[in-house]
Amino acid sequence: MSDRIKFGTDGWRGRIADIYTYTNVRRCAQGFANYLKANGQEGVVIVGHDKRFMAEHFAASVAEVLAGNGFTVHLTDKATPTPVISYSAPARGAVGAVNITASHNPPEDLGFKVRDPFGGAIAPDGLAQIESLIPDGADDIRRVPLDEALADGRIQYFDAKPAYLTHLADLIDVQPIKDAGLTVVVDDMWGNGAGWLSEILGGGATKIIEVNAGRNPLFPGMLRPEPIPPNVDNGLKAGKETGADCVCIMDGDADRCGLGDENGEFVDQLRVYGLLAYYFLEVRGERGTIVKTLSTTAMLDKLGQLYGVQVVNTGVGFKYVAPAMMKYDAMIGGEESGGYAFRNHVPERDGILANLYLLDLMVRTGKKPTELLALLFEKVGPHYYDRIDTRLTDDAMKAAAKVRLDNVDISNLTLGGHKVTDLITTDGYKFIMDDGGWLLVRFSGTEPLIRVYTETTDKDAVPAILEDGKRLAGIA
Repeated sequence: MSDRIKFGTDGWRGRIADIYTYTNVRRCAQGFANYLKANGQEGVVIVGHDKRFMAEHFAASVAEVLAGNGFTVHLTDKATPTPVISYSAPARGAVGAVNITASHNPPEDLGFKVRDPFGGAIAPDGLAQIESLIPDGADDIRRVPLDEALADGRIQYFDAKPAYLTHLADLIDVQPIKDAGLTVVVDDMWGNGAGWLSEILGGGATKIIEVNAGRNPLFPGMLRPEPIPPNVDNGLKAGKETGADCVCIMDGDADRCGLGDENGEFVDQLRVYGLLAYYFLEVRGERGTIVKTLSTTAMLDKLGQLYGVQVVNTGVGFKYVAPAMMKYDAMIGGEESGGYAFRNHVPERDGILANLYLLDLMVRTGKKPTELLALLFEKVGPHYYDRIDTRLTDDAMKAAAKVRLDNVDISNLTLGGHKVTDLITTDGYKFIMDDGGWLLVRFSGTEPLIRVYTETTDKDAVPAILEDGKRLAGIA
């Protein structure tokens, strides 16, 4: 009997050579094949990978299993950004996709992400079905050797870039950005986004300076390729040293976006989401539903009221965001971790497109990031955000924290001096405060972490609110 594989917020992730082994990856692939067949799906499946240790070899193993189950596999010929892999599903008429990536996890990890025919994350009930169909051991895995499947066409290598770039041209005109004469530092975080913005924006007056652009599975200079400090400190430093107009950041698989301003200071993900929504509503004059996870900014609710558009709140993760975007034909969808998706594209995070939209916002308004934030705050007021992650040492620590949080009495509770007015337990424990701000305590769905987040209009109260949140969970 093999270890049980549990799908989290965005598929399955694990420590390479510990639980993330060839056998377990093949089990996952067999589970996905069983799921597709159980739902009457047959035909093409996309398989791609990132630049982590052995990723291309694990991807080939997935392709072998899918081919052994009667599917035609289109396997990327190189490390490819997650949004490009996702777009390949609808572009090639595939019934789904598998992506071997651990996104922003630590260097020791790899992952197994699954996508639907639209290129979006599979909803929780679908993930549960896949998980239930994963075989217990290797005896129930059907596979065909890679060389044999390549020879008879059951596995075919392909370049996902051309179709994606053609589609990108329908979403945004990059020529004004190329002509603007900006200096832009791009921090690729040693990941799949390397070279993409240089190719898209090259050949004009705008200068692109890429840093951390090679392949290095150790991710030197950062704890992990997550687009937040301190991981982005070297990229921000490069922006400051070169006098760049901004720093565009992508995480390890290029589905998440980070931003540094013209002073080399980090712009947090909640403010970035606010800027992107402002861009569509005010600058492009578009209207449509905004989808956001409960861990992201209340500025979106205020923008929704100002511009008369619906705002839909979901649980954390694109397994909730993607279905909601499809349901409401949403204009934009996103989450606190820096993942943003857009209408007329796949319902999937896209760090390449998000950065292009931010640059287009700068060009269309003639303003730098700090000036854009001032415009946003004129609309919704200033908002301040921070997050603390604490590693869970064992299941007992998690259980104890959950018991404490389940029994919190909010009747006379204050956080950082602000009275708590409501508690929402859709996904974690979200305490609403009297200034319209919030504190969220939540267990990560991808790592053994407990996250404590806050957004408030009271800048000075941020540290105290976070400490009060840690005390509520018993981790202070």
